[in-house]
Amino acid sequence: MHILHISDTHSKHYLLQSLPPADIIIHSGDISLNGTENEIIDFIEWFDALPYKYKIFIAGNHDDYLFGANIEGLSSNCFYLCNSGITINGVKFYGLPMFMEDLISGDYNENIKRIPSDTNVLVTHQPSYGILDYSLNINYGDLYLLQTVYKIQPKYHLFGHIHDAYGIKKYNNTTFVNSSILNEHYEIVNKPILLEYS
Repeated sequence: MHILHISDTHSKHYLLQSLPPADIIIHSGDISLNGTENEIIDFIEWFDALPYKYKIFIAGNHDDYLFGANIEGLSSNCFYLCNSGITINGVKFYGLPMFMEDLISGDYNENIKRIPSDTNVLVTHQPSYGILDYSLNINYGDLYLLQTVYKIQPKYHLFGHIHDAYGIKKYNNTTFVNSSILNEHYEIVNKPILLEYS
């Protein structure tokens, strides 16, 4: 199974040309810039029409309109994961969004606690603390998320959020992937990352 991972396109998704083939495409949040309804709908229409067998996306901290939203009308092979999961060909995917409302209320940590222990591919917006999360002398990742990932040990932890920390690192049994497409100046400089799940 080949997984194509992208993140942090901030309403510049139409500029992504010649995306490589894969079985699944996953977007790990910040699909919009200002979180407006029109931006979200524009992305969903684009993403839903992509020629991949399966499509998964979650919300990032810019995607305010999706907070508490009930998305209807997606194709049967397109999935919006919001503290929820989907099993595809025996592989268990789980999506944890990043909403400022959850961070302020404390619900974010509660949502981390609900990540199933048998998750194979964890899709979040925020990185784990200390792993592909460093920018301007600050680690922007979440320590509790790191502890949870170390405990669960999914094969992949896919995320974005920190534009200038793009890359892949492996620790223990988990491969951590930051696929932020835009750099810190919101310019498209990074390529989607193609992964193999076997």
